[in-house]
Amino acid sequence: MDKINEIKEELLKYKIKPSLIRIKVYEYLKRTREHPDAEKIYRVLAREIPTLSMTSIYNTLKVLTKNGAIKEIMIEEDEIRYDGYNERHAHFKCVNCGKLYDLKLKCKSCFDAIEIKKAKIFDEHIYFVGICDKCIKKGEKNYEENIKTR
Repeated sequence: MDKINEIKEELLKYKIKPSLIRIKVYEYLKRTREHPDAEKIYRVLAREIPTLSMTSIYNTLKVLTKNGAIKEIMIEEDEIRYDGYNERHAHFKCVNCGKLYDLKLKCKSCFDAIEIKKAKIFDEHIYFVGICDKCIKKGEKNYEENIKTR
């Protein structure tokens, strides 16, 4: 089975009708670990699809998120990013460079042990915020200011 047909099959599993834009957005989010925002997704895909609009991107992201194919990540109030990696994992955001990293969870069964009486958990988010190793190695000094302004 070729890559496009695999993507179509995955979308159908999430009860999403595969269109060209949905296939391209989903494919991009599955292959990148950058956690892009809607504007970045638009800039990347507009090269391939000249007729693409921001409205199409927002509508597609809404459908993909609503149906569980991707996750919406909102660490900062004014910043929404998207994640196509559906395995349970946490995120780490560097306050210096702004990069968002996936973190493997050693205790994946911890989620299963959490129980809230008379409630149903639909989603889970674990975020860590700090300075990434690359910024520390660069000797960045302004990260202390970034922490104070949070």
